Amino acid sequence: MGLRFNTFIDIIERRLVKDTEGFSQTVDEILASVRAYKEDRHATVAWANRAAFSNATALYRFRVILGVVVKPGMIIACEDGRYRVLSVENVKNRNMYIETLAEKIESI
Repeated sequence: MGLRFNTFIDIIERRLVKDTEGFSQTVDEILASVRAYKEDRHATVAWANRAAFSNATALYRFRVILGVVVKPGMIIACEDGRYRVLSVENVKNRNMYIETLAEKIESI
């Protein structure tokens, strides 16, 4: 594929957990830590063709992780910040690589 997987990412799922007294809180659970290819949004033909995902600010590609199903709504954390996954695609339907479009989560 010719990509450099040089960005370390954590794939995170947010879960509601109830304590013994019945109060619930949101907990981040790291499902996997892997290397990935990251491409930030810029003015190219490829990004222009992704107009359906106008909120997407980054594209991530990484190898398929056995036992982990990546879904929209999950979070990808890397050294640049946290990103919310908007779409997930199996590249060429070969079950080798996953491509996700993600939106940067801005803290208030």
